[in-house]
Amino acid sequence: MTASGSDGSAAFRRALRRAAPHLARPLPWIGHDDPWAVLVSEVMLQQTQTSRVEEPWRRFLEAFPTPRQCADAPLSSVLRLWSGLGYHRRAKALHEAARRIRDDFDGAVPSDVAALRTLAGVGEYTANAVASFAFSRRVAVLDTNVGRVLARAIANRTLGLREARATAATLLPRRDVASFNQALLDLGAQYCTSTPRCAGCPLANACRWRREGGPDPAPRSAGVSRRQPPFEGSDRQVRGQVLAALRERELTPAKLARVGDGIEATRYATVLEGLVRDGLVERVGRSWRLAEGSP
Repeated sequence: MTASGSDGSAAFRRALRRAAPHLARPLPWIGHDDPWAVLVSEVMLQQTQTSRVEEPWRRFLEAFPTPRQCADAPLSSVLRLWSGLGYHRRAKALHEAARRIRDDFDGAVPSDVAALRTLAGVGEYTANAVASFAFSRRVAVLDTNVGRVLARAIANRTLGLREARATAATLLPRRDVASFNQALLDLGAQYCTSTPRCAGCPLANACRWRREGGPDPAPRSAGVSRRQPPFEGSDRQVRGQVLAALRERELTPAKLARVGDGIEATRYATVLEGLVRDGLVERVGRSWRLAEGSP
């Protein structure tokens, strides 16, 4: 791909700009002027559907409107507010990130990608997203949604990770990068989905796959995540049940074991051991409780 856009990327860029107002989703963190609110939303959105994040995001920011307030709270308080989101290690990572922001960045979310990557739970995508959406940095945001768009609309072939990153970076406009990145995400979330809705897509005329045809290049491309295994009956479900019970109160081993009624004892013990190892649950005296975390 070249910066001149001879492969159609320039036409796609213009078409996306025109379509952006029609693609915009009314999500409360879009265009938010508080970097902490943006960081919280991006961590919550990791491996979680957008529809499940809105209420927990509002609830979390009401309790912890600044990184410092989150950092000063016990981990158990953060875990209680994580109800409904799953993957609770993200809550612990966000709590650790808040403490690093408090201790090493004077309570302010850092603005550059390298500094953001030093925060717990912040990988390449999350760092780029926060840098772009909170600080208007000119960096590409490559996730599952964008990966599908690039593979189909720009390349019409499977893209490896390195090439997908280069493609995303080359596609960036010179100005208003945050709104452009958001429009890409909106397009992938609503039209360029795993089962694409090409008939109604406002970018159909600018899509290379639509013009040239061929097999769908998106499923094996970098940035396109694999389908999650079923939740029902999984260890993730059991972990969630244990944490939900402990959000209510401390429990003795006997009472906690009843949460896993119908689950074989060895599997239940393995799940509990994993929660302890992840620093989410701890034993105090004769009872189990949500972990308080280090001061």
